[in-house]
Amino acid sequence: MRKGSCNCGGVAFEINGPIQPPSVCHCGQCRKQSGHVWASAVVQQADLSLAAQDSLRWYRASDSARRGFCGTCGAFLFWQHDDEDTISVAMGALEAPTGLHLARHIFVADKGDYYDITDDLPQSAQ
Repeated sequence: MRKGSCNCGGVAFEINGPIQPPSVCHCGQCRKQSGHVWASAVVQQADLSLAAQDSLRWYRASDSARRGFCGTCGAFLFWQHDDEDTISVAMGALEAPTGLHLARHIFVADKGDYYDITDDLPQSAQ
């Protein structure tokens, strides 16, 4: 089991199942939402349980996905596609040690012009 939360503790969660290797998203929405790139790992929705959710808010990011964040401290915690039974969880919200290692970069075609990707991880345009 892994635990995580937002900065203020208004949203806290547990993951009771496997976590896919995390990826770094460079899309414009993730950069605007997080302030830079967003590292997340995918889990089955059934494996994610909310221990505290009083300040959990959802933002409709597109016609097919929503983003979960804390309405008190503003921490960006989740990304969820409407047609999938998985949810992406912010790596920064997980308690350390996670035991996980970044696996890839996604949406690199949309990356900001103010930084370079300098590691050897696989990169996907989308």
